[in-house]
Amino acid sequence: MTYTGDVSVGGPTDTRRIGGVTLTKIAVGEMNNNAYLLVNESGQGLLIDAAATPDELAGLVEQRVAGRPLEHVLGWAEFCGLRIAVGPGVFVPRRRTEFLVAQAAVLTRPGAVVVDLCCGSGALGAALAAAVGPLELHAADLDPAAVRCARRNVNDANGVVYQGDLFDALPANLRGRVRTLLANVPYVPSDDVELMPAEARLHEARMALDGGPDGLDVLRRVAAAAPQWLAPGGHLLIETSERQAPAAVDAFTDGGLTPRVAYDDERGATVVVGYFAGAGKCSDA
Repeated sequence: MTYTGDVSVGGPTDTRRIGGVTLTKIAVGEMNNNAYLLVNESGQGLLIDAAATPDELAGLVEQRVAGRPLEHVLGWAEFCGLRIAVGPGVFVPRRRTEFLVAQAAVLTRPGAVVVDLCCGSGALGAALAAAVGPLELHAADLDPAAVRCARRNVNDANGVVYQGDLFDALPANLRGRVRTLLANVPYVPSDDVELMPAEARLHEARMALDGGPDGLDVLRRVAAAAPQWLAPGGHLLIETSERQAPAAVDAFTDGGLTPRVAYDDERGATVVVGYFAGAGKCSDA
């Protein structure tokens, strides 16, 4: 049920008075740059839609004003046109990461074996399955809260989610069979985590943000081990920053992958794509 009480919209400040509660437009911040406390891109009231009563609406507003990410308040985030369940402490999928999914969709055929490492909420795997069609989807994360969310989100895709550290979480029978390996690894340098917006720094698990001294510790681990799991002709896709891309390319090359870098200026996204020709082979693909 959605609260549908009196709503009045004010002047240039976009102030709304709902059931005796006065609300002012508040930017969501880094999570979804074009969203607001009350209004999404379609002009629908996000918190209004989520509330059944004025008291419930006031409680949601109080959480948001206190700095809790809008997606955590609502219990979901929009990603690639899907509603992805997110809970307290779980990494909120960023809109820029939709570019990684788009890159993977070009390389993935229906029925392919796909692994989503550092899966967080499972958004990447769920979105790729929605875009491509049925997949043999596997996902893994170290964070138990993230694993619980991911299991909800990949259920429609018949995905399986494991808890554990990177490849250690996966069943051994996936070795050499993975066609598309997605890894939205943490890539914020440790010293920069404290500079992040409070919504991320205080409300998302640090392990989902902190990538070590230069931000690439986890990326290097994934790139080094990926050839053991990829099928010949398979791909590894990892998001990073434009500044980190050259070092990431080196890590892919050292791991035995043929790398290329894809950029999306509109989203501010950088994705490194590694092609695996097969053991003992090389390719310019």
